[in-house]
Amino acid sequence: MITTVSADGTGVRAYDDGQGPPILMVHPGLSDGTRCRRLAAILSGGGYRVLRLERRQYRLDLRPGPPVGIEQEVEDVLALVRAVGAPVVLYGHSSGGVVALEALVASPSSFAGAVIFEPPVVTGPPLGGEVLKQARAAMAAGRTGKALTIFLRDTVGLPGRQAWLGGDRSPAHLAGRLDALAGVMPRAERVTLPGLDHGADLRKPGEVARVIRQLAEQVLGPA
Repeated sequence: MITTVSADGTGVRAYDDGQGPPILMVHPGLSDGTRCRRLAAILSGGGYRVLRLERRQYRLDLRPGPPVGIEQEVEDVLALVRAVGAPVVLYGHSSGGVVALEALVASPSSFAGAVIFEPPVVTGPPLGGEVLKQARAAMAAGRTGKALTIFLRDTVGLPGRQAWLGGDRSPAHLAGRLDALAGVMPRAERVTLPGLDHGADLRKPGEVARVIRQLAEQVLGPA
């Protein structure tokens, strides 16, 4: 485990595995740093130092307080890069991908490269609205299962049943958001994993690790 302090004084910590060129992972929402452990094991076993950030909004050890903003999570990422002392390859998945993109904008020189896995970036009207009100009402009534179903079905875009069983491809709106990113990031390479979906990191971690490793070799050199 590596620890440091963010800009606002909050402690930052990350799992720290392996030795070699550094890769920093920002996990998706509704999870913690353990979500990426299989990816980390593959990459750290291949000669990389892999840090898995514990995003502060999912840490149970921190005292309840105001909602955590993207800007705070970005500062946590940058604090870890400073602790490493060298540019890193950044990996971000889903909402963690949004944090990663914001970190790239905030401090480009901190990163040698990045792999962003289906970030739900806003390309039209903001997500939430009436759907968010319904989910919050369900939470207030103690109906957490209903709130989660509303979130997955109406915000993420997964049918309720499919949210639990999984599907054979990602929701179409995520592909559209990647298309929008490709239009403003001409130097980025679009990679499609055939037959996989938003949970590819869990179902086929070796495929995701392969993409990360290929980029790391290009920008950091062989492990």
